[in-house]
Amino acid sequence: MDEIVNRVANSSLKNIDLEDYYPTGKRVLFDIKDWLFEEIILKEKDFREKADSYNWSQLQDSYVAFTCSADAIIPSWAYLLLTTKASKFAKKCVVGDLKILETVLYTEIIFNLKIEDFQDKPIIIKGCANKPIPESAYTLLIQKLLPIAKNIMYGEACSTVPLFKK
Repeated sequence: MDEIVNRVANSSLKNIDLEDYYPTGKRVLFDIKDWLFEEIILKEKDFREKADSYNWSQLQDSYVAFTCSADAIIPSWAYLLLTTKASKFAKKCVVGDLKILETVLYTEIIFNLKIEDFQDKPIIIKGCANKPIPESAYTLLIQKLLPIAKNIMYGEACSTVPLFKK
């Protein structure tokens, strides 16, 4: 009886799964709508009082996206003020929704990704993630890998879509 050999495991093929880099921590969508007068007007004095009295420690080790779901004009300094308070506890603060938060997180991850092990290798970028990985993360990863990869594919080892060949 012939031995079954895993040719994929024995090849120079390198797999990269962005889900492996997913930063752990609670995601918080921090809506300031309730801090506005009649949910439409930001009164500086009241806003500062709310920011000073808020228990920011509940954001410990969280990733925070500041937003306003009301149709109000929010001055830039308001989000900056909130960031000065939240940053003492939160891992990261952004202005926008949770999708923007994930995009910012993955932009930093890919920027800092060590790619030396992928030099002149065929690479498979795994798809079908169970975590909220933004589409832009894949495009950033491709741009980072293009100069060094032998070829790049997307999917699983058993069924890949070729994307690039040097």
